[in-house]
Amino acid sequence: MVAVSKTKPVSDILEAYKAGQRAFGENKAQELISKFPELPDDIEWHMIGHLQTNKVKYIASFVHLIHSVDSLKLLRNINKEAKKNNRVIDCLLQVHIAREQTKFGLDEQEIREMLSSEAYSGLHNIRIVGMMGMATFTDNEETIKKEFHYLADFFKQIRASYFENEDSFSELSMGMSGDYLLAVQEGSTIVRVGSLIFGERNYNK
Repeated sequence: MVAVSKTKPVSDILEAYKAGQRAFGENKAQELISKFPELPDDIEWHMIGHLQTNKVKYIASFVHLIHSVDSLKLLRNINKEAKKNNRVIDCLLQVHIAREQTKFGLDEQEIREMLSSEAYSGLHNIRIVGMMGMATFTDNEETIKKEFHYLADFFKQIRASYFENEDSFSELSMGMSGDYLLAVQEGSTIVRVGSLIFGERNYNK
């Protein structure tokens, strides 16, 4: 479980840490950068929001997992910054599964083309360890279940086609405070829970 700590103060994160939580997720690179030096070194920091290529360099030295890779350009930039830091950075491919066009993510064809490309094969400082998706914001559980089921099925297809001999390709990040139970039922291995842990977000930040 990743505790989504976006907009929350360091004191709240520390309280969750003292209760045993170690994985925390942030939406914005700037916020992640500001919190990182103020908190314990053994926290696993997850970048779960849309990541601009020019912000990668600020988190490349310490980020544990980037959930939101939605282009080859971003992946190449992560690889470049990881190399500078003598690291291999774990990444998830963000798949667009929701009805809303506002959500980021790749479609099936884009993912297959990326993983088959010569450009991708030359990236040695990133490791694709799975996929991430965000369901439609709706109260219709059937819609949400269908979208999660689709992603879980696509995840299996991609694993069989491109990562058959790589045990590291094992993470399926889907499900948030409102739908994590449905996500787990459909095979999620990582849920991103914020408001159920910290309360409603601070919108004024």
